[in-house]
Amino acid sequence: MIDPAANRMAIPMTTPTASRIDFNTPALQRKRRIRALKDRLTNWYVLVGGLAVLATITLIFFYLAYVVLPLFRGAELTALKTQSPAWLQEAGQPLLLAIEEQNEIALRVSAQGQAVFFNAKTGAELKRVKLPIPAERKLVSLQQGLPGSALLIAGLSGGEALVMRHNYMVSYPNDQKTVTPVIEYPYGETPFQLDPKGRPLEHVNLSATDGNLLLAGSTGAELHLLQLRESENMMTGEITREQQRIVLPQLKETIKALYIDVQSNWLFVLNGRAHMDVFNLRQRTLNGRYEMTTDASTEVTASSQLLGGISLLIGDSKGGIAQWFMARDPDDEQRLKHIRDFQLGDAAITQIVPEERRKGFVALNAGGELGVFHSTAQRTLLIETVAGKGAEMFALSPRANRILLEDGNQLLKFAVANEHPEISWSSLWSKVWYESYEEPKYIWQSTAATADFEPKMSLAPLTFGTLKAAFYAMLLAAPLAVAAAIYTAYFMAPGMRRKVKPVIELMGALPTVILGFFAGLFLAPYVEGHLPGIFSLLLLTPLGILLAGFAWSSLPAGLRQRVPDGWEAAILIPVVLLVAWFALGVSPQLENWLFGGDMRLWISNDLGIQFDQRNALIVGLAMGFAVIPNIFSIAEDAVFSVPKGLTLGSLALGATPWQTLTRVVILTASPGIFSALMIGMGRAVGETMIVLMATGNTPVMELNLFEGMRTLAANVAVEMPESEVGGSHYRVLFLSALVLLTFTFVMNTLAELIRQRLRGKYASL
Repeated sequence: MIDPAANRMAIPMTTPTASRIDFNTPALQRKRRIRALKDRLTNWYVLVGGLAVLATITLIFFYLAYVVLPLFRGAELTALKTQSPAWLQEAGQPLLLAIEEQNEIALRVSAQGQAVFFNAKTGAELKRVKLPIPAERKLVSLQQGLPGSALLIAGLSGGEALVMRHNYMVSYPNDQKTVTPVIEYPYGETPFQLDPKGRPLEHVNLSATDGNLLLAGSTGAELHLLQLRESENMMTGEITREQQRIVLPQLKETIKALYIDVQSNWLFVLNGRAHMDVFNLRQRTLNGRYEMTTDASTEVTASSQLLGGISLLIGDSKGGIAQWFMARDPDDEQRLKHIRDFQLGDAAITQIVPEERRKGFVALNAGGELGVFHSTAQRTLLIETVAGKGAEMFALSPRANRILLEDGNQLLKFAVANEHPEISWSSLWSKVWYESYEEPKYIWQSTAATADFEPKMSLAPLTFGTLKAAFYAMLLAAPLAVAAAIYTAYFMAPGMRRKVKPVIELMGALPTVILGFFAGLFLAPYVEGHLPGIFSLLLLTPLGILLAGFAWSSLPAGLRQRVPDGWEAAILIPVVLLVAWFALGVSPQLENWLFGGDMRLWISNDLGIQFDQRNALIVGLAMGFAVIPNIFSIAEDAVFSVPKGLTLGSLALGATPWQTLTRVVILTASPGIFSALMIGMGRAVGETMIVLMATGNTPVMELNLFEGMRTLAANVAVEMPESEVGGSHYRVLFLSALVLLTFTFVMNTLAELIRQRLRGKYASL
């Protein structure tokens, strides 16, 4: 049988020829070239941009360091041309040497009773004034009043005291500046009789305040005090003076020096080897007898008052210089306290001259060494040998930039460069015992109304305030933001997440000045008036959420399943609102029941805690609100980016969702969560406007939740416009910025190291 299929004609199979794609057409080649060019440009753009950012940060760092470094330079002394004027050969023993402010004219008063004004640059004599000393009287002693004062008091051999003042009159005849030096006698040319017995006044001093003049003198171990009070007749303008002699307990040892404080409250009498007797001039009693040195082989060889007349500088025979001033004891009695010490070689101190505008001083010892010091900073800025052992006396200009030293028949001149003596590491970061304070303290007070102000530029309270504000802000923001991020990324339904996440991130767009304004003007007074409700809210909110969760879990399964999976959080919204309404509503009742109607007074009076309306609690609430979006956004992205395979694998192996979260998800996302916390911390540390407007802006070092603070950033914002460009205050503010930058750099570096460690540790999950 023949198969019919075999008779079929074989028909050859044909396939259409596939069209070939040409990848080398001119258009595609041009497109590839453009793409390659874009890739190269993008690579260069990213590289240059990254290097530019690094270069900018580096330049900022070096610029800040450039501005700050001059603060820690020492003083520089430059020798100028030495003069040997002819008039100096027979001028006699010097009792006083002084320079006027422009460093053009100097004054020398000799024991011969003559005042010689001479050119400070050339040494040429300009004017000679014979002091109005009565016949048969000699000039025995001469003393300047308080530092910065032009008043002088001369002690005469007949027990009289002459008060005078050197002045420099500036005029412009024919448009030419002319300085005319004069000696004035504001209380008349007639000397005042201090010693009724007519004995020579070996030591004298004076204090002039508001029409009152107090003169002090000594003869051997005997004190003489005379008080003059001026009163003006309002009808005739006639001025009358009343003299009153002050009698104090007498001493047994020879007096070396006398000093009166600026308020004429205390009389300091240096006598004997190293004794200081302090008299209360108001009560006219002896306050106490103090030893200026504990070494029996050491005696006091020089002394002076510091600017302001509060502190005494005591130099001894071994080159030591000590600062003393009156301060209160724990029993509320004022005593003379030994504050700090300086050292100028080993030779005896021969002269101490204070600066007239700062708390610095210059000292000379018997070996010809000159030392430049600052008291508050406890800083030795310069020690240099400038003369031989016969150097007699030197003067410091009012601007502390010239020194004139008399050595034999020569006038040695030096230019002094000492721009920022009041700053040292100890004054910035350690406790400092400031004048009239009971104990050493951390204080920031950069300006004052008087020229004799002691600068208080401690960065410690500002740094403490910065960390305090950041701590309370993170205390509120960190748990809320991280917990919200975990719940949003892991438990929340995708539809709800798409609504919640943008809303929270939108909070970060609120200007901080608006938040600070709101916190300072509304939140602070509201919290003050509802303190029991605020604390009740902080306690009841977690409790209310737990109770709501327990009630939800107790509902029938059918009822719970009506709510879509992941939308359960919406049920908490009315719970939180209800708890807040209840807590704030019962606040007045709680205040009346527990705190006598006023919780603020209860905190202040019963607990003894300082309460400020704008305090750390307000900063924590306001700044925490500002920091939450940053932490939430980064932490939520980190949790949401955990591979789903890890989560599903853990659940497939029998782990519960909570076990999966705590042992897999959080560990895997921990580098990102940690980065979020560090970025939030950096935001809190650098915040300015919220802290500036929501606190009392007081630089105090207290952990008290109800007390304010001042941060480094806020301090720069407040005081930079008022600081003198190039001055110490200006540079310390730049130092504050450098501290902030360094702190941020260190924190970010540590955060990156920890993040890399966490990533390496949990990368195998």
